[in-house]
Amino acid sequence: MSQTVSIPHGLPMERNAGPFDPPREITRLRDARPVSPMIFPDGHRGWLVTGYEAVRTLMADRRFSSRQDLGIVHVPFESPGVPVATEPSPQVPGLFIAMDPPDHTRLRRKLVGAFTVRRMRMLEEQIVGIAERQLDELARRTPPVDLVKEFALPVPSLVICELLGVPYADRANFQVNSAQFLVRDQTLEEKMAAYGAMTGYLAELVTRKRAEPGDDILSDLARDEDLSIEELVGVAFLLLLAGHETTANLLALGTFALLEHPDQRAELRADPDLLPGAVEELLRYLSVADILTFSTDWTTAPS
Repeated sequence: MSQTVSIPHGLPMERNAGPFDPPREITRLRDARPVSPMIFPDGHRGWLVTGYEAVRTLMADRRFSSRQDLGIVHVPFESPGVPVATEPSPQVPGLFIAMDPPDHTRLRRKLVGAFTVRRMRMLEEQIVGIAERQLDELARRTPPVDLVKEFALPVPSLVICELLGVPYADRANFQVNSAQFLVRDQTLEEKMAAYGAMTGYLAELVTRKRAEPGDDILSDLARDEDLSIEELVGVAFLLLLAGHETTANLLALGTFALLEHPDQRAELRADPDLLPGAVEELLRYLSVADILTFSTDWTTAPS
């Protein structure tokens, strides 16, 4: 006997199945109806895709696009203070996660080429130093200590500073503005102010890197005359977005998961060689990012 599943009018978001599992409604849909009609908050009729194979098929279909300038992006949840989109978003130079080939391919190849083995080894040493300094700071504080505020958020921010070659004198303001931009519950004016502060600073930084390049990834990219200042700013901002909140979420949620599973934590403590596999498993198990936006190329999309 088939399971009866109601068609959702909105995206199920209530965490009613535990801290690590998706909402129960999502799990039921994934099992019984992996492609379901959905009505967005703005009244738009779309589809909720929850099945693994269906998602893989969709993501590989070139009739769907990452570009947000092809049509209106309908957000599946309401954001207080953010007006409903009535027209396509403009294409942001350098932000290649919102691009399709060949633009996406060109920019991604340039960024991947800057991640050399030598630089990654050097960065690994710097990351260890950053993590140890933050842990020392944690140990000096009087309990209880907020792990997210004092460790999970500053560590990726400081690593990105190393990655982009942000001068030490600028790092405090850089951390404040990057953290402010990632605050979810804030007004549109506050978010845009933080965005303007970040992109304004990054424009100054990449201009300095082009004039006097150093030994960092942003300098390598700035040496490439094929990239405009606007594209360099977009790539730098993408590195900030991709590496900051996701890494902070993994550090915090991973710690929480291990606290909830003391047997697994004990195994890791007894055998540190298990850590690489544990990190891979935590990346698979946890939802470190809960938003994925893509649009349909309406010129070729299926009806």
